[in-house]
Amino acid sequence: MANSSRPNILFFGIDSLRRDHMSGYGYPRLTSPHLDKLAAGGVLFEDAFSPHIPTTPGYANMLTGLDVFGTDRVSLREPGPIMDEVATLPEILKAAGYVCESIGLDDRLCKGFDQYHGFAGGWGGWDSRPLRKAEELNAVALPILERLAAGDEPWLLFLRHMDPHSPYLPPEPFDRMFYQGDECAPGNDSMQPVWDFKPFAEYFKSWMPPGITDKDWVIAQYDGEIAYMDVCIAQLLTKLERLGVAEDTLIVITADHGETLYDHGCWFDHHSMYDPTLVVPLIWNWPGHLPEGKRVRGMCTLYDIVPSLLDLIGLETPHRFDGKNLWELMRGERVANYNEIFITECTWMRKHGVRTQEWKYIEALEPDFHGFPPRELYNLIKDPEENRNVIDQEPEIADALQKRMQAYIAKRESETGRPHPILRWELGLGLSIGGVAQAQKLQAKDEE
Repeated sequence: MANSSRPNILFFGIDSLRRDHMSGYGYPRLTSPHLDKLAAGGVLFEDAFSPHIPTTPGYANMLTGLDVFGTDRVSLREPGPIMDEVATLPEILKAAGYVCESIGLDDRLCKGFDQYHGFAGGWGGWDSRPLRKAEELNAVALPILERLAAGDEPWLLFLRHMDPHSPYLPPEPFDRMFYQGDECAPGNDSMQPVWDFKPFAEYFKSWMPPGITDKDWVIAQYDGEIAYMDVCIAQLLTKLERLGVAEDTLIVITADHGETLYDHGCWFDHHSMYDPTLVVPLIWNWPGHLPEGKRVRGMCTLYDIVPSLLDLIGLETPHRFDGKNLWELMRGERVANYNEIFITECTWMRKHGVRTQEWKYIEALEPDFHGFPPRELYNLIKDPEENRNVIDQEPEIADALQKRMQAYIAKRESETGRPHPILRWELGLGLSIGGVAQAQKLQAKDEE
C-alpha cells in the first residue's frame, strides 16, 4: 500500500461506450453486471455528457477539466500534444507526488504521464475474429498494478479500453450472448441502408459477416463487447482486492463519447451530435469516502471530472477549470451543473450547437455527407429520440438558442484570447473510410 493519505486512482476512460446500453443505466440486456455492482457501492451520475465529439477533444475535456475553448482541441486530427499552458490531470498529480501511467493513450491525447503503455488490441477484420482487446489490455495492466501497489507513492493508472469501439467482434460466448438468430436470413432488408451509405460501406463489409442482412446482429455484437469488457474489468477489480489496495483506490468509470448504432443514419460510429453520441456513463467508487448506491440526476459533463476528483482527494491547485464540482450536485446544492451545454462535432461533420434539458439546437458550419439540414431543432421532452426536426415549427426557439450559443462563443473567445477552434477546420464532402487496414492507418496518422 502506498505510504500516503491520498488514494490511488484507477481511471477507466472507455472508448465509444454509451451509457444507455449499460444495464446499470436501465438497459434491458444484462451487459454490465460488474460495473453495476461497482456503481451500487458508489455514486452513479445519470445525466453525464461528452459535449465535444470525438475522441481527441473528449479525452482532453476528461483529463483537463476544460471545455473545447480551454483545450483548443476540437477535431480527431489535432496535431501534436495539447498546449504547454494547459495542465493535465497527470501533471497536477505528479506535482503532488503521484506516479502516473496510462495504457492505450499517447502524449497526443494527454501529455504528462510518466509512462505510456500500448497493447495489441484494437483493429481486425472478419477473418481475424475474435478480437480480444480487453484481455490484451489486462495482460499489460495486471503486472503494472502489481508494481504500482508495491511502491511507496500513490498512483494514477489510466486505462483506455477499446471495447466497445468498432469493429464489434467479441469472443465467445459474448458474440452470441444477445443474438441467437440467423444474421444472414433472406428477406430482412434492415442492413440495406447501411450498405447504401457509401462512405462507410467498405469498412463495415471488412468486419461484418459476408451476406449479413440483420442489423440486430450488429447491435448485439456491440452489447456483447460491453459484456466482455465488463468481465475483464472485473478481473482488474479482483486484482486490486488481492493486492490489498482496493480500500485505498478511487475508481472512476467514464467514456470519451457514446456511439450511434442504427440511429439517425449515422451507422455504427460516433459522429453527429445526437444523444447516442453525447451520452456517457460516469461512476465513482471509493470505499468509505463516497456514499453507496447514490444515483444523481442533473446535467454534467466530462470536464467536471478533474476539479471534482481533486476536491475529493483534498488536493488544492492554482489551476482554473471550466468544469463544476460534482459533489455539490450530489449533495443537492443545485439541480444540475448546467442548464445548457455547448456542443461540437468535428469528425465526419463540422457542427456546433446547444443542448438544454428540453431542447437541442444543431447548426452546420458546412454541408455534411448525410445531406442533413443546415439547422436542426429537437424537443427532447416530446421527442427524446430526436426524430422530428421542428426548426420550421419553432423558429423563435431556434433563433433564441442560436443567439445564446453565439454569446457563449464570444464570451469564451474573449476569455481565452483564441478563436473558436472549429473555425480552423474544413472537412469537405469527400470523406470516406475503407476497410480495417485503412482505418488502422488513419488512426495511426491521427495519432502521430
